[in-house]
Amino acid sequence: MTNQMSNEQYPLLSKIDSPQDLKKLPVSKLTPLAAELRDFLISTVSKTSGHFASGLGAVELTIALHYVFDTPYDQLIWDVGHQAYPHKILTGRRDRLQTIRQKDGLHPFLWRSESEYDVFSTGHASTSISEALGLAIANRMLKNNKKVVAVIGDGALTGGVAFEAMNHAGDLNEDILIILNDNEMSISESVGSLSKHLAMWLSSPSYNNILKKGRKTLSSLPKIKEFAIRTHEHLKGMMLPGTLFEEFGFNYVGPIDGHDIETLVAVLQNLKQIKGPRILHIGTTKGKGYQPAEENPTAYHGVPKFEVPVGVETSEKKRNTFDENFGNWLMYAAEHNEKVLGITPAMCSGSGMVPFSRKYSSRYFDVAIAEQHALLLSSGLAVGGMLPVVCVYSTFLQRAYDQIIHDLAIQDVPVVVAIDRAGVVGPDGPTHQGVFDISFIRSVPNMILMTPSSLGMQWKMLNTALSYGHPAAVRYPRGKGITDNEITDATVEIGKGCVLKEGKDICFIVWGPLVHDVLRSVNDSGKEYSVVDMRFVKPMDEDLIVRMAGSHRVIVTLEDGVVQGGAGEEVSRIISKHYLICPVLNVGIPDEFIDQASPAEIYEQCGMDGDSVIKKGEDFLKGYEKVLNRS
Repeated sequence: MTNQMSNEQYPLLSKIDSPQDLKKLPVSKLTPLAAELRDFLISTVSKTSGHFASGLGAVELTIALHYVFDTPYDQLIWDVGHQAYPHKILTGRRDRLQTIRQKDGLHPFLWRSESEYDVFSTGHASTSISEALGLAIANRMLKNNKKVVAVIGDGALTGGVAFEAMNHAGDLNEDILIILNDNEMSISESVGSLSKHLAMWLSSPSYNNILKKGRKTLSSLPKIKEFAIRTHEHLKGMMLPGTLFEEFGFNYVGPIDGHDIETLVAVLQNLKQIKGPRILHIGTTKGKGYQPAEENPTAYHGVPKFEVPVGVETSEKKRNTFDENFGNWLMYAAEHNEKVLGITPAMCSGSGMVPFSRKYSSRYFDVAIAEQHALLLSSGLAVGGMLPVVCVYSTFLQRAYDQIIHDLAIQDVPVVVAIDRAGVVGPDGPTHQGVFDISFIRSVPNMILMTPSSLGMQWKMLNTALSYGHPAAVRYPRGKGITDNEITDATVEIGKGCVLKEGKDICFIVWGPLVHDVLRSVNDSGKEYSVVDMRFVKPMDEDLIVRMAGSHRVIVTLEDGVVQGGAGEEVSRIISKHYLICPVLNVGIPDEFIDQASPAEIYEQCGMDGDSVIKKGEDFLKGYEKVLNRS
């Protein structure tokens, strides 16, 4: 699906099908081009949904980078990819932007197979500098003259791996340019003017040549050289905030106004001629050009469809979602136990923790993009006698697997891990599907894993986790749940499932909210099949599984996660362990990465919707009967 752009509404942008077209424009036309691109972005994303504020803030930077550098020969890397929409627009995907985040449409982030301009597939934060360094080393070894540029935001720079990469890059003195897109800073007129002139001076080839020759001359005069270097660094440190980056071995330039496109182009052209590790620090405004987004960039980070004149509905409403229910539970738990603490790695709003952060600010810790630190911090708090609750998205929990094993399970500390966005999340695509946590947690000793099928069960399982005294995880999906929730101190019996419908022939064992869809389909079919809400991935209800295997011809398991290493495999193991003959069919995410689409479309695609699961079960039973008849 494409939508041809109006030449009248967008006289400049309509002619840009690639960066080569962009380079034909004089610099004086880049500012009006930025206005057109920003207008097109607002108009399109308001109709499609998607990441919004970050892209608006990176319009001038995107234009300047493609104008100065020879992409795709020169390699441009965007960290995370939230700001990638302008990049997609300028690299031949403008007329397909309306398909973004939809089934068979454009990927929500950068994607290697989608465009030669996307050097890496992205989605997780803080990876760009390491990747850029690898490219720079490869380019040097292959003796080509490709330039490597990594764009990273101030938020992603809080990730420890970014600093690991900078430390290594500075030590190797590789040819790499980092753009620090700082959208938290505000540059005043005077500082902006001074910084602009300093940036032009510090990035100029003549200045850097003089610096290089001076260092060479002074190398034979060590005492004078040491004094000169200290003086140079002291003077730069008084005027510029780049001392930290200089310590890493980078040539620091900035800060400059990231919306002054002519200055951006001039400074980038200078930096293009300089070799070695260098960093350009720019200040931008998230949501630039759309006032509601400028005033509330958090609310406009990712947006649903909205009317441009009105904006996004940002009032806090009761939505009956799992994340909101978690936030309500955390407030309740904190009110009744002063040792309860809340920890999040930069996901306060999405995790439902905003009310907690406001009411219990001294007991709330946002550790930024640092999942490893979040779990390590919780381990320390637990050993110190507190009751830490860490809420982290499933896809980002992958980054802290060593901490799950080494710092929670081996230490055997009472930490609650609330795994949000578990299972299929939909439009954000392969990098964000939370489908691996069951497989990588169920193998870890000393840890239990629960899967609530409703909001009420989520509340009780969180109570159970908090009172357990050992590491405990509760995984729950994005979105709404069955609204049977009530404020309660009740817990659930550890390791026990629940039979929702007792029948014969086929037993469907399900983890999480998908059980309701299966139960509906069984009831609609009029068949007398059994449906079990297993509740626990670990420990699993072995007695119930043995009973079901002994009274049914086949068992079908369903989980909102990968089949490989999933919970269904444990059912098969238990049945074999007890010498029972009952074939088991495991249904879940297949051994492939799942592209963006709505959750309903993905469930149907993977055969995980209720009707498909019933049909798979019946086909499986027929196949088993054929084998029996042949024997």
